[in-house]
Amino acid sequence: MPGGGNLVALDLDRDGKGPLYRQLYAGLRQMILDGRLAAGSRLPANRVLAQDMSLSRNTVATALQQLLAEGYVETRQGDGTYVAAELPDTGPERPRPPRFLHHGHDAARQQDDVARHYGLSRRGRDLAAISRPTASNGAAFSPGPDISAFPFDIWARLLTRFWRRPGRELAISLDPGGYPPLKSAIAAYLGAMRGVRCDPGQIIVVSGAQQAINLASQVLLDHGDQAMMEEPGYGGIRGALTAAGLRIALTPVDEEGLDIAAGEARAPLARMVCVAPSHQHPLGVVMSLRRRIALIEWARRRQAWILEDDYDSEYRYAGRPLAALQGLDPTGRVIYVGSFSKVLFPSLRLGYLVVPPDLVDAFISARRVLDDHAAMLAQPVLASFIDDGHFAAHVRRMRRLYGARQDALLAGAKQHLDGLLDIQADEAGMHLIAWPGPALKQPMDDIRVSRAANGDGVMTMPLSTSFVGKPMRQGLMLGYAAHDEDAIMAGAKRLSETIAAAP
Repeated sequence: MPGGGNLVALDLDRDGKGPLYRQLYAGLRQMILDGRLAAGSRLPANRVLAQDMSLSRNTVATALQQLLAEGYVETRQGDGTYVAAELPDTGPERPRPPRFLHHGHDAARQQDDVARHYGLSRRGRDLAAISRPTASNGAAFSPGPDISAFPFDIWARLLTRFWRRPGRELAISLDPGGYPPLKSAIAAYLGAMRGVRCDPGQIIVVSGAQQAINLASQVLLDHGDQAMMEEPGYGGIRGALTAAGLRIALTPVDEEGLDIAAGEARAPLARMVCVAPSHQHPLGVVMSLRRRIALIEWARRRQAWILEDDYDSEYRYAGRPLAALQGLDPTGRVIYVGSFSKVLFPSLRLGYLVVPPDLVDAFISARRVLDDHAAMLAQPVLASFIDDGHFAAHVRRMRRLYGARQDALLAGAKQHLDGLLDIQADEAGMHLIAWPGPALKQPMDDIRVSRAANGDGVMTMPLSTSFVGKPMRQGLMLGYAAHDEDAIMAGAKRLSETIAAAP
């Protein structure tokens, strides 16, 4: 630490038989050998160490002289005492943690080894094995939004406006449900654009969709209760349900969306279902009206809950965004979950729930106990960003941009991947699924293809990692939103070369 060296925490036995200087010497030596005092780090000055340890300066000086004589520390003229770069001996070798592989099924095969090494709980093993998409690394076709297109200049002006001299209500953040103007802005937006029926009091601001799902799971269900999720589905949802101690019942998805009849047959005691009816991840399926009505009827009949994950409804390229399932529900069994991570930028870490009026107090109380409130730094900025029209303008710009980039991916696939991969247009979203094409000489192993492509500078996500059980389909998830047309075309060409060169 500048001017004072590292803080040293040692317990000395002042009633013991050993001299204090010897105890101090032995404690510092062990900290150096353990690496708690790193090579080259500065020790506190003698007077500071004596004061902190309630020792005489002579005691401290004697201990440090012994360390100096044995080569554990060195002095620099006029600059204090430092841990030696090369030690006379070393401490015991620390065991190296087992390596995690990148893909979900590889990680799942390693669960037992990791558990034996660390003594993980069953829940810990399940969490460690869940596959999540990797953040964008700039290479086509990594997932995520185009951060370079976000109007950070506007955001910075709003940030300065609110935080140059913040009011007491901002600095203290007394409302665990979120900043009231932001809740009002979200409620107005959802009513106009998503058909959600709510008032600002039903909005609870959280730190992203996963926290929203975890909070709802803990408030509404007991540990060990069963919850359905889509198969294939999003690993983040699986992680949130697992973290809440729920048993997950995998429910198939077909061309009409989640099949609640099949789910009920598999899990007749399930008390919750997590579903993305407007644009299922990863398949992009839109749930039919027939299935939506059947899902609401199941929740009413079973007195169960529906968590509606509406993660990217803003990016719809054909017609208006579809109305939310919550707006169809007359029974108050739908908890609506939204996030700003994909529509704005991922590190914003703001999401929200819309809960039925009768549940607001319970959710707020649980929120106060578990996490108190979401970080206040961005909430007033986001409220003004929405109210001043910047949010709507940004969504319109990105909808045009991403629509053009999907067209570029389709054109690149037709030119370079025709026959190798089958890629069809989607009316919404930020990625497309590339299915095995008729020109492939053998069945696709999407994990192997993805690894080979990543090695060639093209990032793809294997569809099979979105399955918890045995993968029923193979394919590649190709993100296009974060990449311009040239990068997309070049990525399609490199991907075709990778597939052609595969054994």
